[in-house]
Amino acid sequence: MTPAGPHVQLVRDATFARLDTTGVRGTAPDGVFARDGRHLSRWQLTVDGGHPAVLVPASREDDHTTSCVLTPKGTRDAPPAYTVFRRQSVSAGEFTEHLRLVNNRPDAVTARLELTVDCDFADLFELRADDRKYPKPDGTREVRTVPGGLVYAYRRADWHAGTTLTCRPEPDGMAAPDAGTTARTLTWELDLAEHGEAELHLTVRTDPSPLPSAGESRQTAPEATDDLARACERGLADIDLLTITVEGVDGEPVRVPAAGIPWFLTLFGRDSLLTSYFLLPYRPGTAAATLSALAAVQGTRYDNFSGEQPGRIVHETRQGELAHFRQVPYGRYYGAVDATPLFLVLLHAHHETTGDPALAARLEQHARRAVDWMLTDGGLTEHGYLVYSPDPNGLVNQNWKDSAGAICFTDGTQAKGPIAVCEAQGYAYDALVRTAELSGKVWGDQEYAAQLRSRAMDLRLRFADDFWMPGPGFPALALDGDGRQVDALASDAGHLLWSGILDDDRARQVGRRLLEPDFFSGWAIRTLAAGQRPYHPLSYHRGSAWPHDNAVIALGLARHGLHAELRTVAEGLTAAAAHHGHRLPEVLAGYARTTTPAPVPYPHSCSPQAWAAATPLALRTALRGVARLRRA
Repeated sequence: MTPAGPHVQLVRDATFARLDTTGVRGTAPDGVFARDGRHLSRWQLTVDGGHPAVLVPASREDDHTTSCVLTPKGTRDAPPAYTVFRRQSVSAGEFTEHLRLVNNRPDAVTARLELTVDCDFADLFELRADDRKYPKPDGTREVRTVPGGLVYAYRRADWHAGTTLTCRPEPDGMAAPDAGTTARTLTWELDLAEHGEAELHLTVRTDPSPLPSAGESRQTAPEATDDLARACERGLADIDLLTITVEGVDGEPVRVPAAGIPWFLTLFGRDSLLTSYFLLPYRPGTAAATLSALAAVQGTRYDNFSGEQPGRIVHETRQGELAHFRQVPYGRYYGAVDATPLFLVLLHAHHETTGDPALAARLEQHARRAVDWMLTDGGLTEHGYLVYSPDPNGLVNQNWKDSAGAICFTDGTQAKGPIAVCEAQGYAYDALVRTAELSGKVWGDQEYAAQLRSRAMDLRLRFADDFWMPGPGFPALALDGDGRQVDALASDAGHLLWSGILDDDRARQVGRRLLEPDFFSGWAIRTLAAGQRPYHPLSYHRGSAWPHDNAVIALGLARHGLHAELRTVAEGLTAAAAHHGHRLPEVLAGYARTTTPAPVPYPHSCSPQAWAAATPLALRTALRGVARLRRA
């Protein structure tokens, strides 16, 4: 059962409501009140036969309106079929509720809603719990069915009161849940077309019932720059909360950002690398610590169980019992196609930011081994691209969208390996270009630098031919094992702006496309453009929106001079953070800002989470124009 609370109080024009997310359960002093009497004592909603899960608890939009977001029960692998956006308000003598149901699936679904209603017409003094009793020997209550709803009536001598419930659409059924009571349960079967919507309007009027007052007021949002500053402060505080001590490359203790609470309080490859990159202009020491820690556990041998290969950068580390006994492969798990090039990107970026060559010199052999992995086991030489194959013991997908089914065609089918995801090719290109620069400037090996630059240019040219889809004018999400373009329109393409693998014209085309309404929710860019069959706003990677994903894209927008688009993304994320105490969630649902008064967090988000915490710092960097255009 969904826990009750916290309570929300609404008041306007002598009408008062005290509610929680579950509704009104009949306990004092919950209910809807007018003229010192309770005109609604029970108001309980169930969806698909059970209490709804709460994505966003009830909170006030203003003094007389509250909203929340609910779903039927779901899991990570079977997310809810639909979402219920609930809005309740009071006005003079009236309580209204608006339910908007959104189908999250590409197939038609039927939503079953039940609402249990009752009116006890209790006087406020009866609800004060002062142990006094007030006899009502001749008081009578009744309920009758009318077209479109119910009418409740109470009489005692010359006193009478009434409550009328009107429903649009009318309920499909009505029954008494308990014998001998005036409670009634109303039932609706609402058909939702694929990715479609339905609405249910409910109005409770007290008797007599003046017309509702017109007009609403909304609080003005704080200055956006103030919100960004607060989000940066909150993010740095969260990074401090997530910082752990691990062993560096020479056995020294180093302090690194763990990925997130509660599931990932440990060293990760991709997560820690991108978090450190976002923090580089502000805390370059974090990058140095992360690089040292990852160099310490760089692969040295072949182990099919853990995915370890010589030169490969680890995906995650674990110290628990199951990892110790190799009952799970995650003691040191290497199932990531992108951690290795990102290691090289961060190593150069640290040198570029600090001007200090010491770390790059110290980790030269680790960097060379990382390049060797990309060229050999990583697939650049054999396949022409960085590739991965699904791991039966670990991760099916080994890029940042690592959930099953995330790398899909527009019909929703998962690509089969070896899979070359587009953003990993961008990282590989950038890693080769950057490592060539380190080789020439720090290691003094001009021949190696020339080899790396040549490979980078070859990769860039082939990528332009193989990944670009002329029809939509957009890069494919991936190439599958047969070389087919995996044609879902996905946010991964935005990472290509950051890495520089696209030419400027195509990069600008992609950047502008990502700001169209099917991609940009108003809060953030979705992982998958809406309107495609696999799109689901509560899917982990097929319709949700990730702040860190948007941070990488924002840096790419800055790199290519797309300033208006950058400001739009930054404003959306900053506004989303403001709704959550200036802490960005790990993941946001993909619902549009035009239809949701507040961003809806993904129900299984970590909080705090490292790369989400560092995202405001990346936005600040992008807005300041720190990101510069790199060319091979």
